[in-house]
Amino acid sequence: MKVVRNLVFTLVIALVAAWPAAAQSDDDFSNELSYGINLNSNGGLLGGAFVRSSYFVKERLYQFGGLEIVEVKHPKENRYYSLETGDHFIAGKQNYMFVVRPHYGAEYVLFRKAAESGVQVNAVGAAGPSLGLLVPYYIRYNYGTGLGGQDIRTEQYDPERHRNFDSIHGNANVFTGLGEANLNMGIHAKAGLSFEYGRYKESITGIEVGFLVEQYFKDMIIIPQTKNNSTFASVYLNIYYGRRK
Repeated sequence: MKVVRNLVFTLVIALVAAWPAAAQSDDDFSNELSYGINLNSNGGLLGGAFVRSSYFVKERLYQFGGLEIVEVKHPKENRYYSLETGDHFIAGKQNYMFVVRPHYGAEYVLFRKAAESGVQVNAVGAAGPSLGLLVPYYIRYNYGTGLGGQDIRTEQYDPERHRNFDSIHGNANVFTGLGEANLNMGIHAKAGLSFEYGRYKESITGIEVGFLVEQYFKDMIIIPQTKNNSTFASVYLNIYYGRRK
């Protein structure tokens, strides 16, 4: 993983230093604001969301700052459904893992699109800190007698105490444990390619595909009964929209 991170940082530095300064051309923009959704191999169907602000440095080269918020799931998460309520829960899960990723990077235009159509291809590299939030996972558990009695309590899931799956009525709202979140620090780096579409120069629609690696200073415990990691690697797809001027 250290080799991957070094490659990403090298890419960012190379993008900044490799091309001599030049005047801004008609095809370059001064700044751009874009936003969209993130899908990644650690986040299930929808990983999260992001926003990014880019500005002109030299011909074909831009720098940007961004913020990404995603959920990271354990690869051994299994969804079960309550026969009583039809709601689902994750067996053995003790914490949600949410990550806030502020980052700074560079973007180089490899291929420009035509004036009012076509696709523009950019190389992208970025790095920054990772703020990992472990949020307690709460369930609704019925301590009733099973003879029609109901004693439903909302508690953090403990596989040692909540042994009977038939008594679990589903998971509670994610905001239930948000005030008890545990903050963990880490770093991340990513590299990828973006493909921009847009009929006019002022508006953009595009996708970005790439690879991200993230390192924390301790293991992030999501499901205690299985292996948990401090290093996470994923491929990602960003779908974004924006405007430039």
